[in-house]
Amino acid sequence: MLVLKNRQLRGVLMVSSANFALKSQEEQEAIISQFQNFLNSLDFSLQITIQSRRLNITGYLDSLRGLRQNQQNELLKEQTADYLAFVEQLISGSSIMAKNFFVVVPFSLMEVVGQGMWPAPVRLGRTAADKQKTGKLAEAQFQRMKNQLWQRMEFVALGLRRAGLQVVPLSSEELIELFWSSHHPQEAEVGYYPQIPPEVLK
Repeated sequence: MLVLKNRQLRGVLMVSSANFALKSQEEQEAIISQFQNFLNSLDFSLQITIQSRRLNITGYLDSLRGLRQNQQNELLKEQTADYLAFVEQLISGSSIMAKNFFVVVPFSLMEVVGQGMWPAPVRLGRTAADKQKTGKLAEAQFQRMKNQLWQRMEFVALGLRRAGLQVVPLSSEELIELFWSSHHPQEAEVGYYPQIPPEVLK
């Protein structure tokens, strides 16, 4: 999860896509109904983010060239060459984009205090709003907020699964790679990601 500077938490769920246009009318109506029920059941805000990246298939093309070169059967070698030419022509006219879908789930200290789940002495004479703006979270505060956030994430994941989608929470390493790729799209396009020190993931 993410701990923001204003002491709020965020959990990020990666969500699969669905071939909506290929489904029957009954299936489409069922998906819409389930998604509508999911949205109506929420009592907190969500952020839906779509990340579009150009799909780099250089490695796949190189493997096809190697397969063609090492192919002993002349017929298969010719068919591999034709397929390679087809793929190269397909991607030459336009970029092939890969899309990733994320749902960001929030939780704040204000919600804990507002629910009466946190005693007044913790605020040390400051208002809840002032307490939320700066500083580090105490361990007990963090654990309470973490548990509440995970409950929300499980609720969101269940609602999306009922609509036929697959949902996976991102780990610390995956979150770091997500933010890194957002700021370094060209490196991420070719599959390069920096090595993350183990101490960062603790």
